Amino acid sequence: MKKLFVLLLIIATACKQKPTKKNVDFTTLFETSNGTETPTYKEVISFYEELANSYPEISLFEIGTTDIGKPLHLIVFNADGKTNIKELKNSSKNRVLINNGIHPGESDGIDASMLLLRDIVQNDSFKKNYKNSLICVIPVYNIGGALNRNSHTRANQNGPKEYGFRGNARNYDLNRDFIKQDTKNAAAFTEIFHTVNPDVFIDNHVSNGADYQYAITHLFTQHNKLGGKLGEFIETKMRPEIEQSLAQKDIIITPYVNVWGTTPEKGWSQFFDSPRYSTGYTTLFNTLGLMVETHMLKPYKIRVEQTYELLFSALDFTEENSSKIKDLRKNAVEEIINKKTYPIIFTVDKNNPTALHFKGYEGTFIDSKVTNGKRLFYDRTKPYNKKVSYYNYFVSTKEITIPKAYILEQGWHDVVERLQNNKVEFTRFKKDTTLTVEIQHIKNFNTRKMAYEGHYLHYNTEVTKTKDQQVKFNKGDIYIPTNQTGIRYIVETLEAEAVDSFFNWNFFDTILQQKEGYSAYVFEDIAEAFLQENPSIKKQFEEKLSIDESFAKNPQTQLYWIYTKTPHYEKAHKKLPIYKLY
Repeated sequence: MKKLFVLLLIIATACKQKPTKKNVDFTTLFETSNGTETPTYKEVISFYEELANSYPEISLFEIGTTDIGKPLHLIVFNADGKTNIKELKNSSKNRVLINNGIHPGESDGIDASMLLLRDIVQNDSFKKNYKNSLICVIPVYNIGGALNRNSHTRANQNGPKEYGFRGNARNYDLNRDFIKQDTKNAAAFTEIFHTVNPDVFIDNHVSNGADYQYAITHLFTQHNKLGGKLGEFIETKMRPEIEQSLAQKDIIITPYVNVWGTTPEKGWSQFFDSPRYSTGYTTLFNTLGLMVETHMLKPYKIRVEQTYELLFSALDFTEENSSKIKDLRKNAVEEIINKKTYPIIFTVDKNNPTALHFKGYEGTFIDSKVTNGKRLFYDRTKPYNKKVSYYNYFVSTKEITIPKAYILEQGWHDVVERLQNNKVEFTRFKKDTTLTVEIQHIKNFNTRKMAYEGHYLHYNTEVTKTKDQQVKFNKGDIYIPTNQTGIRYIVETLEAEAVDSFFNWNFFDTILQQKEGYSAYVFEDIAEAFLQENPSIKKQFEEKLSIDESFAKNPQTQLYWIYTKTPHYEKAHKKLPIYKLY
C-alpha cells in the first residue's frame, strides 16, 4: 500500500511539473503583434537561451565584450548537435554568418533570424536541407544601441513601434568601425568572425533615401573590388541566382538604391563598401558578403518576412554551391599573390553602365507646405517600370606592387593590436637587423574639417617612395609577410594611400608633426651658406621663385623650403614607420 501511495505521489508530482522544453512556446513578439513590434534585447537573448536548451542543434556562446559591458552572443545551428566552437573555422560544412542589429533601429534581421532558426529546428525537412551548413547568428551586435530604446529616432521609418538607437554606448556607428576598431564591439566581432571563418556573410539593415516599389534591396560587396574569380562569381552567379530565387517567391528585389537628393531614374552607382563597412571588412578575408537593405517606408511585417525569405535563399545558394565557394576561397590568396599587383583606389566606370529595369514611382519637386522652398514628392499613384543606368563596374585608378613583406616599427601598439586581432601572421626581429627596403614619406593629403566617427579622417593621400635604402631595424620590430590569408587586410591597412588605411584613420598622425625647427633670424645665415655650397639646389630655388607666384610672395615659405633641403631637417618628419621589402 505504501509503495502504491509513493507511485501515485510521483505521478501526481510529474503532472504538476512544467512542460518539457520542447513544449516551450517559441511564438515571437513580432508574430503576436501581427508584425508591428520587435522584442527587447533581453527578450531576444532569452528566446535563444530557451531555443538552445530545447534543441540540441542550437548552441549559444558568449564572446568578448562590448562598450556597454555585455558580451556578444553567437548562435550556431548544427544539425549534428551541439557545436564545439574551437572546431568551427575548420569545419568542412558551409559556414554562414548573419549579423543583426548593427543599427538596432533597423531590427528586421533580429526578428527574421529568430523566425529562421526556430523554423529550421522545428522542421525535419529544413534540418535535412541544411545538414551540411553551420548557420551562425549574432542576434544583436549593437547592444548599447538596443538598450537605448525609443519610438522616435527613426523619423522616416514605418515600424516597429519601438526600437533601438543607431549609435552604440559611445555613440559610434558600428558600421564604420570594422577597420579602425575603436569599439570593444568591433574587437569582439573580429573574434567571432575569425572563429567562424564564414564562407558567406550577411548583414541585415534598413535603407534610407528614395521611394520605390521594392520592399527589399541588396548590397553585394562590390565585385571589382573583391576581384578575381570570387568577384566574378558574386556578380555573375550569386547575385542573379538569389534574385531569381526571390522572384520565384514573388518577391521583387533590386540593387541598393544609392540615390540622395534626386530620383532613381537618373541612374546611380553601386555602393562601394570600403573596409570600414561590414561587407568591405569581411571581403578582406575572401568571404562573400551581402548586405540586406529593406525599405524604410514599407510596413515592418513585410520587411521582416522578405528578409526571412532572402536568408533562406542565401542559405540554399550556399548549400548548392558549397564546393565551388570553398575552392574559390581556398585559391584566392594564391590568385592575389600571382597577380603581383593590388588595386587600392577605385572609381566608378561611367562608360560601362548596366541597364536595369527599375520599378519606381514618379517623382517631382513641388512647393513645400512647411518651408518657402521645394520638396521632393513621390507619387505612389504613378508607379513605373523604366530602364535606368546602374553603374556597377568600378575601375582601379591606383595599384601597388605587392611586396614580399612589410616591416613595422614596434612602437605602434594600436596597429599591432589590430594585426593580432585579425590573426595576421608576423614575427619580430630577434636582433638588430639591416635590410634593403623601400621608405615612404607622406607627400600630400586632405583632412575632414568635421569629426567623423571620432576621427578627422584623411583622404586623397599621396606618398613618395625611396627604393633600395639600407635601414637598420631594432630587435623587436615586426616582419609581416604578405603570403598569408590576411594579405588583403595587410595591404588595405598598411598602404597609406588606400581609402581606409591606418594612416587615413589617424593612427600615424604623430609623424606629421615636426619636433625640431629653427629661428629664422639665425637660420638666414645658414640658408645663405647652404645655397652657395649647393648650386643645384640654389637653381631649383630660383626656378621655383620664377614660376610659383604664391611661393615668390611668401619669404617664410621660401626659407622653410630651403630648410627642408638641409641636413637640419629631421628625417622622421612625414616618414611612415612602415617599410616594404621586395
